[in-house]
Amino acid sequence: MVTNSPLGLSNPDIVSSPVRQAVVDHVLAHETLAIAHHSLRTYFFAIKVADVRGLRRGVDYHDDALFFASVLHDLGLSDAGEARPDRFEVAGADLATEFLAHQGVSSEVLDVVWDAIALHTTFGIADRRGVVCGLVLAGTALDFGHGSDFLSDEEAAAINDAFPRLDINTALGRSIIAQAERNRAKAPHLSTADYFYRSVHGFDRSFTSRWGAV
Repeated sequence: MVTNSPLGLSNPDIVSSPVRQAVVDHVLAHETLAIAHHSLRTYFFAIKVADVRGLRRGVDYHDDALFFASVLHDLGLSDAGEARPDRFEVAGADLATEFLAHQGVSSEVLDVVWDAIALHTTFGIADRRGVVCGLVLAGTALDFGHGSDFLSDEEAAAINDAFPRLDINTALGRSIIAQAERNRAKAPHLSTADYFYRSVHGFDRSFTSRWGAV
């Protein structure tokens, strides 16, 4: 369960607006708790990345957009996401922006959120699509220890204690693989989902073209 830590659900960054509260309620209702916690940690880790990069909230990036994209970035792994035909990143981007549109979020913010979620597994591209896109990817990666050298153990522990990790590495991998097992189209060639699927099932599909194996 979410703790009563200052970085838990009572944190001002979460309850500062009805829309933010609705976003948190939505992920808690539609994602596994492990993935919901990961999504919440992603936002706080993204803030740490922004701070170390000298980026200022409300000046260098839109904080609501960062919050929405971070917390909703894995909606594609929900039941509703699995029902969509697209890879989980795109399904999640669509579901997130549809939900936010019903909350009255502006089209400008929706565009940023869509890009950030759709590209949150795409190193080398997300950073070229704006500050929020880069921060969501960095926050997601930081939750798995990537690029964490600048972060103190105390800073990391505060976030991890607020939103317990609940074996997220296993939980996330199983969710991605399960979708791909039920619908192989969910894991297109060379995607993150394809990588997870192949880590369990091996290279069951050869890279072929009209002219044979490539």
